Amino acid sequence: MQEDTSIYDLPEYWFGKPMDEIVRFRSMLIRGKHAVHVNRFREAGKIIDKTCELGLAIRPVDIELLLKKKPRGSILLDDEVQPFGPSAPIRDLRLGNTRWDSHVEKAYYDTDLKAVQAVLELHTKGVMVTKIQRAFSVGAFGLEANRRLVPTRWSITAVDDIISKALVQKVKTYPEINEYRVYESRYLDNIFEILMIPQAWSYEAMEAWYPGTVWNPTGKTTVIFSDWESHEGRTTYAEIGGCYYAARLAVCDQLVKEQRQATVCVLREAHPGYIMPVGVWQVRENVRNAMRQKPYRFSTLEQALRWIGTRFTIPLSIWISKSALLKNALFQKRITDYLVNIKS
Repeated sequence: MQEDTSIYDLPEYWFGKPMDEIVRFRSMLIRGKHAVHVNRFREAGKIIDKTCELGLAIRPVDIELLLKKKPRGSILLDDEVQPFGPSAPIRDLRLGNTRWDSHVEKAYYDTDLKAVQAVLELHTKGVMVTKIQRAFSVGAFGLEANRRLVPTRWSITAVDDIISKALVQKVKTYPEINEYRVYESRYLDNIFEILMIPQAWSYEAMEAWYPGTVWNPTGKTTVIFSDWESHEGRTTYAEIGGCYYAARLAVCDQLVKEQRQATVCVLREAHPGYIMPVGVWQVRENVRNAMRQKPYRFSTLEQALRWIGTRFTIPLSIWISKSALLKNALFQKRITDYLVNIKS
């Protein structure tokens, strides 16, 4: 019996599926392990060459994987990467016919094309983020002398960051939206409320973790983490990790599509039903889902915040007290405020 296994490694198709189904088809995948130096992987021989072929494949490939011993270990769970099943060292690896994505193949063979430019060109051509991340991880992009293997969690965040940073530069050139908007998505007991404010681009991501959840398993009270950037951007890595960049990518995709800019606050409540981490993809896809919905529109910030307050369990006052951008929008005087007073 054969079936289409492509969904097993494409988080873009997972949104809406229950957690047990995601864990089930990820636990069915066996990981082969092979030690190699990240900077000298091109010298590592057949196994690495075949791994690279798999990373660039456009669809699932028939694989004969010979292992040195029986796969061991329970499913690996992490809030940055999708779950992984049991693993064992590789003895040999044989592949059936492999067909590469033509856009990815072109970037692979262009050894004078820098990795950042390769990522951006592939995104522009509509290649799935997951497929770009996979190719990035196996060292498929960049100047030939600089290519190297990249840990999966790093490749995911790097690609989200590279793409969203370029999109931000486009967003800054567009006119501001002319209303207050709230977008919403609910999935895996995560509630996302995305507030867009008619001001110049700035961005904040906030996460509230209830007791019994992944990042607050033994706590007695809800814990809130946040990171933000001004119009000028940020130069340090966000403390909340890959979720920051995944959400930024999703909102920037929407703003570029509309050719508008805004101040954006992504607010997330993770409730106890989110019993295990399934990867940063769920943040990206949750926010993408929110962007696909018709937003709630308001004429004032106060109205928008009151609406958000009805959707969350945590009091609005706590969100405001932990937020840099909400406090700024509510309490910081602007030159336009004085111009309005002069005209009146």
